[in-house]
Amino acid sequence: MPEGEPDDDDQPRSGDGHQPRSGDGHQPQSGDGDQPRSDDVVELRVHGVSGADPTVILDRAPVRQVAGDDSGGFHRPDRSGTDPDGVTLEAYRWGDLPSGTVGRTVSMVFLLPFMLSNVAVWMRPTGHPRAAWVTMLCRLLALNLTVLYVVSVAGVALDLLAWRCLGATRCREPFDTMTELHGRHVGQRLAVLALLPIAAIAFLRLLGTRRSRPVGNAPWAMEPLVRRLRAIHVAAALAVLDLILLVARRAAGATVGTTLLLTLSVVVLLTCVGLLAAPGLIDRAATERLAERTARTTGVVAGGLSVVTLIVVARDERDWPSSATLPGYGELAGGALLGQMTLLVLLSALVLWHRGRAGGQATLRRGLGAAVIAAFAVGLAGGLSAGLVYQTGELLGGYRGDDGPPLPYRWTLLAFFLHAVAAVLLSGVLTLMSRRRRRRAATAIARLDFPVVPAEASGRFRLTMTTIARARFTEWLGPLAATYAVLAVIGLVTSLLGRAGRDPEELTRQLFGLPAGAVEMGLTGSTYLLAAVLLTLLSGGVFAYRTAWFRRHVGILWDLGTFWPRAAHPFAPPSYADRAVPELANRITQLTERHRGVLLCGHSHGSALLALAVLRLPPRVRERVALLTYGSPLDRLYARLFPAYLNEEVLREVGERVEWRWLNLWRDTDPVGGWIFAAHRPGDPPPDPADPAGQVDRRLRDPRDLLPGPGERSAPPLRGHHPGETDPEFRAAVRELTARLCGAG
Repeated sequence: MPEGEPDDDDQPRSGDGHQPRSGDGHQPQSGDGDQPRSDDVVELRVHGVSGADPTVILDRAPVRQVAGDDSGGFHRPDRSGTDPDGVTLEAYRWGDLPSGTVGRTVSMVFLLPFMLSNVAVWMRPTGHPRAAWVTMLCRLLALNLTVLYVVSVAGVALDLLAWRCLGATRCREPFDTMTELHGRHVGQRLAVLALLPIAAIAFLRLLGTRRSRPVGNAPWAMEPLVRRLRAIHVAAALAVLDLILLVARRAAGATVGTTLLLTLSVVVLLTCVGLLAAPGLIDRAATERLAERTARTTGVVAGGLSVVTLIVVARDERDWPSSATLPGYGELAGGALLGQMTLLVLLSALVLWHRGRAGGQATLRRGLGAAVIAAFAVGLAGGLSAGLVYQTGELLGGYRGDDGPPLPYRWTLLAFFLHAVAAVLLSGVLTLMSRRRRRRAATAIARLDFPVVPAEASGRFRLTMTTIARARFTEWLGPLAATYAVLAVIGLVTSLLGRAGRDPEELTRQLFGLPAGAVEMGLTGSTYLLAAVLLTLLSGGVFAYRTAWFRRHVGILWDLGTFWPRAAHPFAPPSYADRAVPELANRITQLTERHRGVLLCGHSHGSALLALAVLRLPPRVRERVALLTYGSPLDRLYARLFPAYLNEEVLREVGERVEWRWLNLWRDTDPVGGWIFAAHRPGDPPPDPADPAGQVDRRLRDPRDLLPGPGERSAPPLRGHHPGETDPEFRAAVRELTARLCGAG
């Protein structure tokens, strides 16, 4: 992508005429670099998400690595690299690029809400000015997530430890008498324990500085924007921490020093908000230098204010007010949660208002996915923050009688529980409501493929219909997303109630007549649910590298989330596309110089990597390239979820750049992949011969037959989303594209 958030007419393409560079800025080492030019075609296979072993991708053993490194490399069969179709086999394995080591993956689990908020900004709709508003709201939501992170850590360090356990309320041993802090003045305790939130900010910044290999001036290189966003988020985090300390200090009486520091902290926070709210200020080349200077200056000022604030609070020996909780902390936490929910409701209302045609995938094309993913990010971040404060207080014994956690956190936990219940109910109801229509459509499709069903194949026929019906649930993501986006109102209502000081138990007893323990059960259930979610995420980070099955099914979400560059949240995991796409383009260029042509074969998400790589190739290289995609989500999912970047216009440009030497294989039993331009089901009208896009898609009947063929013991299997590089239909497509490549040459 361009350095900043691109305009609607800017797509993820490269400037022609520039030599592509490898992921590390150097030409990758290749074991076949000294071979003379050969007159064959290279079949370059790129796997989908969740990774794959090169021996599996190539269906050969052993294999040798000819370029790249351990994280992402190109492999060929060790002995004979040519298959019966006369092409030279090669595979690109990128499965380890999204994460890295187990420890790094586990640490990245804590960045999941940040990753989701970053994905949301890429799901913006097309068109001005709505797209610009969606971008602005997504970035402000991302900033709010950082603020909430600091507020929750400050709740543990300042409210629970410094104020309650060492002051107003005696906690459990040994937290009631912490070494070197017990008996100290309140200001000194607060200043020392404020180092914990500062360390948490430093931890985020450390994780956020991890980057992919540099790609020079490649279109996906967004490090300058990330630097600006990082400075803004760090400055806002420090300013909020200063506000918590200064508001508590002013509760005993304002002084000139505290008033001045408080005013400057508010100015820093408003400056951060203004940098993100001003349309295009941190993106456009014309304002890049101004935004860079302002962000850096704001960060320096915020750091200096934090140092001065800690000194002032520690040296101020006046008496502090007598209260059970840190003065002003509940109001600030409630303000952060209320601002979060307000932004989410505004985002949901904006995309719902302009959703266009009702129902179906049209809602996703209009950018509704941004609101849904943002809702997940907000719900997870709010729940984890509230759970951290709530559970830590219970562990320390800092909550006594009515002096429980701040009301905003109690309402947030309750909202998280309601969201989880509502999401499960919505999914179940939509599954039941859509079952009849999905089965009706699946029956019609199966009947067209198998008009005559022998009695002994009736069970196989029913299994085929069931598989097609399940795969068609993807078409119902639009209505599910629209319904879930409305649930953002629940969080807004609960935040308003928390700001109003209404107790959840008292209110539910008055309105619904529920017993006193009902709300407490909901809060307890929320904490257990959050603990289960966190444990699942942590175990997922470990097992993703130890269990191939687990990575195939769970690692998919992580691979898709880390595909997009950081354009909203600087502490989200870095994009592996920053390396994979230029590396692919560079390797394709090298292969076209040594071979007659290159046939690019991309399965699932690999088709997206290859499509973006094609957009980076110079004209002289594109003349020797053909494209074969299979199980591809380019239109069925990506063009709907990311309409501003992977739309029909971009897909047609991919076809034009390879001179329509492109075939796409798809199956009705595939829940992920589908057709790109036309379904070509039996009975559909023939494609327009004047439109080359109509010749791209090839529908594969799945299964090939209901009964075993001659000499076979079992019927052909249902392939679904399986790659199938050795299937007869796949090999026929390889031969056709190879012939077209040779003819072009």
